[in-house]
Amino acid sequence: MIAAEAESESDVAVMTEATRPTSDRAPVGTVRRRRFTEDQVPPGSVALRMAGGLVVLVVFLLPYVIMFLGSVKTKAQIRSVNPTYLPVEWHWENYVTMWSTPETPLVQNLVSTLVISVFATLLVLAVALPAAYYTARYRFPGRYVFLFLVIVTQMMQPAVLTSGLFREFLAVGLLDTWAAMILVNAAFNLSFAVWIMHSFFAGIPKEVDEAAQLDGAGTWTVLTKINLPLVWPGVVTATVFTFVASWNEFAASLVVLSTAGNQPLSVALTKFVGQYETSWHYVFGVSVVAIVPVVLLFLAIEKRLVGGLTAGSLK
Repeated sequence: MIAAEAESESDVAVMTEATRPTSDRAPVGTVRRRRFTEDQVPPGSVALRMAGGLVVLVVFLLPYVIMFLGSVKTKAQIRSVNPTYLPVEWHWENYVTMWSTPETPLVQNLVSTLVISVFATLLVLAVALPAAYYTARYRFPGRYVFLFLVIVTQMMQPAVLTSGLFREFLAVGLLDTWAAMILVNAAFNLSFAVWIMHSFFAGIPKEVDEAAQLDGAGTWTVLTKINLPLVWPGVVTATVFTFVASWNEFAASLVVLSTAGNQPLSVALTKFVGQYETSWHYVFGVSVVAIVPVVLLFLAIEKRLVGGLTAGSLK
C-alpha cells in the first residue's frame, strides 16, 4: 500500500512537470537562476544606492561646509600661505561683529530682503492662481497667443532691462523703494508660476468642477476649495521658485536701490569685497546667514508638498 502511494505521488510529479509551460522549464543540464520580485532587492543593491547617495550628498554639501568653516576663521587664516580646512581657532564672534561693520547695515539689508521676497511671492501667487485656473479651464480667443507671450517674458532678465526700469520708476516716483523691487521680482517670476500651475490645473478632470457646481459651488469656491488642494505641488513649486529667485536677485536691486539700508543681502555682500582687501570671513558668514531662510522655507512647506501629492487619491 505504501509503495502504491509513492508510485501515485511520483506520477503526479511527472504530470505536473509535463503540464508546466515550456517557458517555465529550465533546459536540461542548466542551473535555474533566482528571480527577484519587486519586493526583493538583489544583494548589494542597497549598498550601491547608499554609496551613490553619499557621494552626491558630499559633492553638494562640501561647498557649504567649506563656507561655514571659513566663516569662523580670521582673515589672516583664510589668506594664509598654507591654509587649512579646519580653523586653527574657532572665532564664533564673527557672526556677532559682522552685523556692526561700517561697510553696510546688515540688519536692515536682511529685513529688506525678507520684505521684498515675501511680498513678491504673495503677489505672484495672488495673480498666477486665478490666471492659471482660467487658462486651463476656459477656451477663449487668443488663448495660445496669451500663453506664448507669457512664456516669452521668461526669456528676459532684469539685467537687460535695468536702464528702462530705472527711468520708469524714476518717472512714477518709486525709485529706491521696496515697492519697486517687489513689482520687479513679481513681474519676472509671474510667467513661470502661471505655466507651472496651468499644467497642474489642466491635469484635473473638468468633471470635478461640474460636480461641485451641481452642488451649488461658485467659481471661487471651486477654485479654492476643490482645485487648490489638488494642485498643492504646483503651488509649492511656484512659491519656492519665486521666493528663491527674489531672494537672490542682484542686478535690478543694484540699479534701482541706491540707499544702503534698502538694498538686499545679495547687494550688501559685495560691500565686503574691496579693490585691495576683502573680508572673506564676513563674506562667508553673511552667505551662511543668507541660506537659512531658504532652508526654513523648504522645511515649512515639506508637509504641504507631500499632502498635495496624495490629495488626489483621498478625494
